[in-house]
Amino acid sequence: MSKELNELLEQMGGCLKVDGTTVTVADESKLKANLVKLVEASALGSGGTQGWSRYLVRAAALALGILPASIHDLYLARGRGDAPMTWSTPAFNLRVLSYHAARAMFRAAARMNAGAFIFEIARSEIGYTGQRPAEYATNVLAAAIAEGYRGPLFLQGDHFQMSAKKYAADPQAEINAVKDLTKEAVSAGFFNIDIDTSTLVDIGKATIPEQQKVNVELSAEFGAHVRAVEPQGVTVSIGGEIGEVGGHNSTEEELRAFMDGYNSELKKRTPGKPGLSKISIQTGTSHGGTVLADGTLAKVSIDFDTLRELSRVARKDYSLGGTVQHGASTLPEDAFGKFVENEAIEVHLATNFMNMFYDNAPADLKKEMYAWLDVNSASERKAGMSDEQFYYKARKNAVGPFKAKAYALPKAELDKLSAAWEGQFEKLFRLLGMQDTKPIVAKFVKPVAVAPDLAFYLGKEAVEKLGDDLAD
Repeated sequence: MSKELNELLEQMGGCLKVDGTTVTVADESKLKANLVKLVEASALGSGGTQGWSRYLVRAAALALGILPASIHDLYLARGRGDAPMTWSTPAFNLRVLSYHAARAMFRAAARMNAGAFIFEIARSEIGYTGQRPAEYATNVLAAAIAEGYRGPLFLQGDHFQMSAKKYAADPQAEINAVKDLTKEAVSAGFFNIDIDTSTLVDIGKATIPEQQKVNVELSAEFGAHVRAVEPQGVTVSIGGEIGEVGGHNSTEEELRAFMDGYNSELKKRTPGKPGLSKISIQTGTSHGGTVLADGTLAKVSIDFDTLRELSRVARKDYSLGGTVQHGASTLPEDAFGKFVENEAIEVHLATNFMNMFYDNAPADLKKEMYAWLDVNSASERKAGMSDEQFYYKARKNAVGPFKAKAYALPKAELDKLSAAWEGQFEKLFRLLGMQDTKPIVAKFVKPVAVAPDLAFYLGKEAVEKLGDDLAD
């Protein structure tokens, strides 16, 4: 047994037993009381201490019946009409203090008997939050243990996206980078992957199939890659994207051109393997919203008719669960019920939870973070931009560098943040129809107990220098 493992087990007070690669929970209540030690070792440690802490959390969750799972079969049931269209699955990007935020989310879910919710992180967010997939998964799994959750848990790679700039400079290197990230995420328990090569749609081409050609071919290549690296018995849920968020609203012709091309290409690359479970479209939103000079967000007009009609085409003609709405967290509350009414299968929510961190963080920490941005993100301050616009746009960049200081906040401050997040999660769960979705999930999702690979957790953690053109 390694020195690092022995030290961690001593810190855990004997609540975990390790025999080879098998981890047993000897005392669940003591585990809950000491979990934050493993969480902080995962987030702030290094080397074997970091790797073992992540392995212990993943293995302990498995021993307790908390299983990373794919939402694929539930979405296909929705596409067939076997599952009701009474909810839209919220997919939450937890950028800051994701362990504490996830705990708040599990508490809100427990009160509503909710099961159809996703924890996700985008390729861009992995960079500026300093959370590789194994760390993010550890935070979520540890939160599930702490709150007594049991059953399937959905971890998702959001916007595993191609940088158009990097692709133009070296296509194969960028393709390999996204493939490597996908394999890393699947190894960490991400059994839901959203492929996004919509950055390479070329609207300058004469026809829509020509515009979508590169998007189609690369999406199929990545889809085949996912099928090659997914664990035995698991069908990873794969999402595709036909229009970059912030661009023009999607059309039925674009959806059909993409889906027909994708299915044809995937059949060539990996015959007989399942395809997509959902499709992301553009309906008028932008990631993070558009900030006005006074710091308020501009009102957004969402094309709900497009959301509904393309969702129906996706289900009827392509057997998908439906369409996905991105960039929704900063929308007014009255929009969220409309996502359910207009049959969206999934709604992505990110920026507002980071905003809530800044709104509730101690004034001295916020001041220090903003001072850091003045120096380190100065290039993002454009001519004519107000302070409010600059800090709103750039403050995500301070999340990773100030991770340790966020973890070190006094308990009272962490409790304040957690309470604010929990109230927002509960509100969104209610608006998106999450009440009593746990039995529906249990009916269609049969998670596989995938043993964690110790070699993955003890291997060298990936480091990637990201482009500045990736979506959140």
